[in-house]
Amino acid sequence: MKPLLVVIGGPTGIGKTATAIQLAQEFGTEIISADSRQFYREMKIGTAVPSVKELSLVKHHFIQHLSITQNYNASAFENDVLNLLTKLFEKYKVIMVAGGSGLYLDAIMNGIDDLPSVPTDVRNKYNLLYQNHGLKNIQELLKEKDPRYFSTVDLNNHKRILKALEIFEITGRPYSQFLKNSHKQRPFDILKIFLDMDRHELYGRINERVNTMVASGLEDEARNLMPFRDLRPLNTVGYKELFEYFDGKITRVEAIEQIKNHSRAYARRQLTWFRRYTGAYWLNPGQYGEMYKLIYNNLL
Repeated sequence: MKPLLVVIGGPTGIGKTATAIQLAQEFGTEIISADSRQFYREMKIGTAVPSVKELSLVKHHFIQHLSITQNYNASAFENDVLNLLTKLFEKYKVIMVAGGSGLYLDAIMNGIDDLPSVPTDVRNKYNLLYQNHGLKNIQELLKEKDPRYFSTVDLNNHKRILKALEIFEITGRPYSQFLKNSHKQRPFDILKIFLDMDRHELYGRINERVNTMVASGLEDEARNLMPFRDLRPLNTVGYKELFEYFDGKITRVEAIEQIKNHSRAYARRQLTWFRRYTGAYWLNPGQYGEMYKLIYNNLL
């Protein structure tokens, strides 16, 4: 019988960490994080890293193990996780994965095709397009070339949009095809559990989470990271809005409200992404009993 990888996914703020910890304790195992921003040790508050108490309850992997100055991507993550799972499955029959970064969950479950290198002239072409015509122009171009990726990507993240346009330019294939066609064989079974709840309740939790981050010192954390604002990890909800505030472009109140708005929008995009998975179970965060039964039955 193959070992079992249990994926606990869902939108931001829904309680993936707490759910994964409770299940990991029940089955006496460890957790792999698939939250691509929690990898970075300098971004503690704004990424809602599990608390010291939570980390002490169950051993976690891929939490604050990198610096924002290090280059890292989903392909490297896939390789690192598979190597770790080989070792962990020697000790455990089941391992938990918790996170909301769809591309990184894809990397674990299906693998990611190797992307071709982008020639300098193509990269310069799209950078100039963005600089001369603005964000809306490249958004519309992406919608035309790759509507599927358009529906899931952070449309305020110009670097991701440019990357998708570059890949389409040199391959003639939508970028989204590189994110879904791998389906590499894995030496373990995968149980996909995704969390969802009433939208009003979810949005309330997201708003409260932002309030907690601000009260915990998010503003100071972001201010200390201003010199690194152009690095890819910091093009993230919670930081880029505060950078706008520090630049004097918006007020502090507006920045906090934008963080809430953008976090809710991100949650909607996450749900859109996760809905494309087949064979997944959708449950409320409180349905531990149902989750336990699913895991137990898949171990039989």
